[in-house]
Amino acid sequence: MRAVIQRVGHAVVTVQGLQVSAIGKGLLVLLGIGEADGQEDVEWLSAKLVNLRIFSDNTGKMNLPVKDAGGDILVVSQFTLHADTKKGNRPSFIRAARPEKAELLYKNFVDATTVQLGKPVREGIFGADMKINLSNEGPVTIIIDTKNKE
Repeated sequence: MRAVIQRVGHAVVTVQGLQVSAIGKGLLVLLGIGEADGQEDVEWLSAKLVNLRIFSDNTGKMNLPVKDAGGDILVVSQFTLHADTKKGNRPSFIRAARPEKAELLYKNFVDATTVQLGKPVREGIFGADMKINLSNEGPVTIIIDTKNKE
């Protein structure tokens, strides 16, 4: 699994001009699921995300996880995070999981993250053409790949 995590002041997802999800302060997570991913990736990434200390404490240092900062999480599926651009200029998405597998792991990730966070996680619509409006705070943007646990 690959995740692009952005600390946001707000994030809104729309589909065909209609708002489907929104959060205030928190994390926008663009989640790409690969063919080799499984439930162990779901559990590891969910725990890492909720406990990632990237919110400021009362001294201004990035020392708080989203759950302690009172933030929300919005997860949006994004298969293009598994693009292979080695050959030519047209990306290949052969490493991205097939939709049936990806949607199941996406839902499992949302559920696991809801449990870890202790409140509902917002989400986009799997497979939809979504528009995302956000205010990146900091800016803070972090990329995590469960196959390269750095």
